[in-house]
Amino acid sequence: MDSTVGIILGGGAGSRLYPLTHHRSKPAVPLAGKYRLIDVPVSNCINSGVEKIFVLTQFNSASLNRHIAQTYRFDRFRQGFVSILAAEQTPQSGDWFQGTADAVRQCLKHVNAYRRDHVLILSGDQLYTMDYRKLAAHHEASGADITLATIPVNAADASGFGILKTDSDGMITEFHEKPKPDELAGKESPVSKEMEDQGRTYLASMGIYLFSADVLDKLLAADAGAHDFGKQIIPDAIGKVKVASYAFEGYWSDIGTIRSFFDANLMLARKQPEFDIYNPRFPIYTNARMLPPAKVESSFIQESIIAESSVILNAQISNSVIGLRSFIGYNTTIKNTVFMGGDYFPWHDPGERQTVEGPERPGVGEESYIEGAIVDRNVSIGKRCIIKNRDNVSEFDGDNFYIRDGIVVIPKNAMIPDDTII
Repeated sequence: MDSTVGIILGGGAGSRLYPLTHHRSKPAVPLAGKYRLIDVPVSNCINSGVEKIFVLTQFNSASLNRHIAQTYRFDRFRQGFVSILAAEQTPQSGDWFQGTADAVRQCLKHVNAYRRDHVLILSGDQLYTMDYRKLAAHHEASGADITLATIPVNAADASGFGILKTDSDGMITEFHEKPKPDELAGKESPVSKEMEDQGRTYLASMGIYLFSADVLDKLLAADAGAHDFGKQIIPDAIGKVKVASYAFEGYWSDIGTIRSFFDANLMLARKQPEFDIYNPRFPIYTNARMLPPAKVESSFIQESIIAESSVILNAQISNSVIGLRSFIGYNTTIKNTVFMGGDYFPWHDPGERQTVEGPERPGVGEESYIEGAIVDRNVSIGKRCIIKNRDNVSEFDGDNFYIRDGIVVIPKNAMIPDDTII
């Protein structure tokens, strides 16, 4: 994979993940207590031998830039790198990125500075494990110019994706953008017997593309008005060049909404999660913070993830993710919650903290109750608070909290006073 360059798309404003994207870009959103979303595609690249990686950003990229700079440092004996390419004005373009294809087009001068036979284009906000060497081998064996990673879905889910139809050789012959349920007839593709038995006979695009480098250059140069891969470049290429499908049957989640983010995190806390974060062959890399271990005192914890440096005192925690440096006070109950933790400890003198933004004492006060929530970084929740969507509200904007997809979201650095009921 030495001749493959990876490009990870940082995404747009991330409005469907708001308020988690108020202070950060989508790829920088914390995941599973200690990681960030960007760590997933970068780790897949490194584990697959793709070590020349560009990350394209333009919205709220400061924390993402900092995380990448602190995390991904290759040694001097390897030529690898993870480099941020932010939207920039150039003599060729004075506009921000107009879409996925336009972002790659504007950054090609930096990509083309490196020897590359193939260009791998990835999304920065998905959860999955994929060996891109297998994708590349399939690309070469099929003689394709473009290979799309696809995942079989059933009829109920097909309308939410771009659906691809293939022939018996796995070549893509048709593309249909989010077809309606009554338009699905005849759009099935050959799939494995296991997928067929599950009714997953429609191939959805995963937003993972492997291009032969010269083909990518020609397609992007042919139409400067084609701004998006999924809506323009790929559909227009079908029938003109060889476009193959690489069927992927493992776990995959597109973390584009509050609900999908919430569900993916809580899935990781189950006894047998569909996604394996303990895989020694495909580890997820992240910032090595050198934190002390978690400390738990007289607590009941069930099907939960507890990240480093957390302090939990006589609490009940179930089906939850507890992030770095979390402080959970006495007699607190946390259920079905993603608690992201803090950047500092509540007992430290504020004058000694490296981070000056945020409440004085992040964490959860004694006798509070939290259920069905996402609590962002550095949130201070007082004593005897109740945070739960008891009325099953779908969408709401409140004072220091939001409800999205029925999930209560407490934004970063918020302060919830004692005895608050949400």
